[in-house]
Amino acid sequence: MNPAVNRAVNPAKSKKVAANAVALVVALFFAFPTYWMVATALKPRKDMLTSEYDLLPLSVTGTNFATAWTKPGFLQSLGNSLVVTLLAVLAAVVVGLLAAVPLARMRFRGRKGFVMLMLVAQMAPFEALLIPVFLMMRDLDLLDKLPSLVLIYFAVTLPFCAWTLRGFVNGIPLELEEAAQVDGCSRWEAFRRVTLPLLGPGMVATSVFAFVTAWNEFLYALSLINDQSRQTLPVWLSGFQSQFGTDWGGAMAASALFTLPVLVFFLIVQRKMVIGVTAGAVKG
Repeated sequence: MNPAVNRAVNPAKSKKVAANAVALVVALFFAFPTYWMVATALKPRKDMLTSEYDLLPLSVTGTNFATAWTKPGFLQSLGNSLVVTLLAVLAAVVVGLLAAVPLARMRFRGRKGFVMLMLVAQMAPFEALLIPVFLMMRDLDLLDKLPSLVLIYFAVTLPFCAWTLRGFVNGIPLELEEAAQVDGCSRWEAFRRVTLPLLGPGMVATSVFAFVTAWNEFLYALSLINDQSRQTLPVWLSGFQSQFGTDWGGAMAASALFTLPVLVFFLIVQRKMVIGVTAGAVKG
């Protein structure tokens, strides 16, 4: 090989190796807490309460997972979380799409101001709204009822969904819809047959982020729901801490089970999510 070409190739390979090494370190950094959670859940109690940090469990047991699975209220809380999260995310994605299309395709007075309001809504501290939201739900007679959480999670995730989907709609050329209309489609048919299928990856990516936000929410679920039969999984997880101490093995096992639905959903839509995230970065 020509020495000049060899010198040009080596720096490129070195940069690639360095980038892969950095990516591996970052991946391990973010994956380590999850590994530590699962490893702790598999440890017996005697190995858990020690000052030594063993990365690999000396012995493995499934007792902690059995404790978490059989703890009263697990399946019911799981069902409550799934119902509340799925309804809120579905409503936020649908309404967000209905808001994103006119914001991206139409030009009307106040459009930029409305977009700025969506950004302001996302920047508002979630915890600072607890008292007014609590009073509102009390006046609506929605305390201790799951629809209150559906409404709150819908309101929290809606600005993000509308803002993100607006970027995806902007990334689809308007000429595609116009060509479909020339071929005889109505405006709705052109959107349904041309634009909506192309928005699939973007809707998947948006729904994943909205799902994680609603699934992990704890403060409002704790403040608005006192009935244990209606509590969600994040509130149920706090039951492993009592005045007598914390059952760390059961808490870690329950946390692993709590993470499982999100992990499964992410693995199913991973490919489309990556496509959607990169497509949404083109235009905003």
